[in-house]
Amino acid sequence: MKKFSILAAVVVAAIMGSCTNGTPKANLKDDVDTLTYAVGVAQTQGLKEYLTQRMGVDTTYMDEFFKGLTEGANAGDSKKKAAYYAGIQMGQQIAQQWIPGLSYEIFGEDSTRQVSLQNLLAGFISGASGKNCLMTADEAAQTMQTMMQTVKARVMAEKFGDWKKECEDYMAKIAKKEGIKELGDGVYYEVITEGTGAVPADTNKVSVNYEGKLLNDTIFDSSYQRGEPAKFRCDQVIPGWTKALTNMPVGSTWMVYIPQEQAYGEREAGKISPFSCLIFKIELLGIEK
Repeated sequence: MKKFSILAAVVVAAIMGSCTNGTPKANLKDDVDTLTYAVGVAQTQGLKEYLTQRMGVDTTYMDEFFKGLTEGANAGDSKKKAAYYAGIQMGQQIAQQWIPGLSYEIFGEDSTRQVSLQNLLAGFISGASGKNCLMTADEAAQTMQTMMQTVKARVMAEKFGDWKKECEDYMAKIAKKEGIKELGDGVYYEVITEGTGAVPADTNKVSVNYEGKLLNDTIFDSSYQRGEPAKFRCDQVIPGWTKALTNMPVGSTWMVYIPQEQAYGEREAGKISPFSCLIFKIELLGIEK
């Protein structure tokens, strides 16, 4: 498909002819007119794909598109009309991209919940106009940064509250299990095989075999299934892993129990639901040179 450029859009807006009622009709008096008309037709190649994929236009409503196109082209260099059309374009971007994007960021796959279009517009207009604004731009940026994780965590807690409690109860039982040792920050381990090799530093790259399970016995990751060890730096994994690796002698095999705070917290990661405690069999094969 030919790429539809901004220049093409400008050309189309200025000269495009159409059989739709109310739009300009061709009047080819000379070769310049014919050339101009040909440019207009040629530049529509890929137009519908561009409108659909880049601008979110439903091509069922092409007559409305042609109407707006003609009005925009006939507006000439009117700064007032240019501002109005720019507002319409940004308003559609807010409705079609900002609101769905922010709603997904906060509520995830729950399509029944959506952030307030009214409040977003109120903030945008008051911030842009400088009138009746409830916070400065710096304050708004700080509020976004501090509140996003708080709001997301609360929403996830509402959705996954029962699972969170189940995992917390499980970790409390693990803490009392015979033979269990604590690494700190709620991370526990059980020795299957005690190695006698060196203990990695957090900046060391290690070679490990492992299998990760959820509380319901779902295996979400396994180097055994892939058929080869994994290699990575000890500080490039979740905190619970780093804590385990930097206490394990090479040659050890441990069962490691990691609370959600030392794993992915309120985040979702593939098969791992928010607030999941994780259970790993970790076999430390060696420290890479």
